[in-house]
Amino acid sequence: MKTGFRLLVWGVCAVGWVCGLASGQPPARELERFESTQTQMGVPFKIILYAPDEATAKGAFTAAFSRVSELNRILSDYDPESELSHLSQSAPSKQPIRLSDPLWLVLERSQQVAEQSDGAFDVTVGPYVRLWRRARREKQMPSAERLAEARAAVGYQYVRLDPAQHTARLLRANMRLDLGGIAMGYAVDETLKLLKARGIRSALVDASGDIAVGDPPPGKPGWKIGIAPLSAEGTPARFVSLANAAVTTAGDAFQHVAIDGKRYSHIVDPRTGLGMTDRCGVAVIARDCITADSLDTAISVMGPAEGLKLIERTPGTAAFIVCPSDAGTIIHQSPNFESYVVPPAGD
Repeated sequence: MKTGFRLLVWGVCAVGWVCGLASGQPPARELERFESTQTQMGVPFKIILYAPDEATAKGAFTAAFSRVSELNRILSDYDPESELSHLSQSAPSKQPIRLSDPLWLVLERSQQVAEQSDGAFDVTVGPYVRLWRRARREKQMPSAERLAEARAAVGYQYVRLDPAQHTARLLRANMRLDLGGIAMGYAVDETLKLLKARGIRSALVDASGDIAVGDPPPGKPGWKIGIAPLSAEGTPARFVSLANAAVTTAGDAFQHVAIDGKRYSHIVDPRTGLGMTDRCGVAVIARDCITADSLDTAISVMGPAEGLKLIERTPGTAAFIVCPSDAGTIIHQSPNFESYVVPPAGD
């Protein structure tokens, strides 16, 4: 989880937290609201959907969670037997390694975002991430020697993909790929795609704050989602209404470590190997969750000015960035972000 804000699907339905926004239009057919949550990919993975009956909903939940579990066995850097881990263990690859479709798609998109962000997003950051996981546990800075060793194995330019054969080669020894900034978004997209294939078009998938939505709930214009502030407490800073779109967040509200009086984020700058010290929280809206998920990480590393330029270059995206300062909270947002904003609950 890399949430900086909290994303809250907002509503006052008698059956739970989630409902849509009233539009005055009757539903085209009678559908019921169903919700299910499982721990998947190490986080609470929640699905809300509208289906004609409980049997249809249960079948959809079973198929969806099975698909997420399957993707985790491919994309996890925690599982030493995952396809991703086996690829990392091949470094330096003597021969091209053929990839499954999910791993190929995620790595191809990762390399595209790496180039677009000039390396601010980089899935080869795994050696640094391992150092900072230990640093958070032990509350000690990684040594200069260990950082130098990791640096020799980091760099998206050392991943070679062959689009014709769907193969990959890792060119440096000790490379370790970490898809933590993109795999969750892909899994959310795949879940929504599976639900649509089963005839369920009105659905929301929430993987610990990586959210994608399909059609709105019956009779509603959109799903209302609250973007909470930088801290782990407080009411949402903005509400947005989304349909057939995604929103994700990045920041250090929930994952950080203080070492020698300095606060370091779990988000690592691939260019320095250090945990980020800029406490900005980033929310990104995009057409799909894999795009939003990767861009919020890139923007966290790039900073507001360069990050908003990246948003301007990426069609169908919008961003909302909140940064603390001595003078108070500073908000940066792309010009089109306001088109998604709706009044707070009760207004």
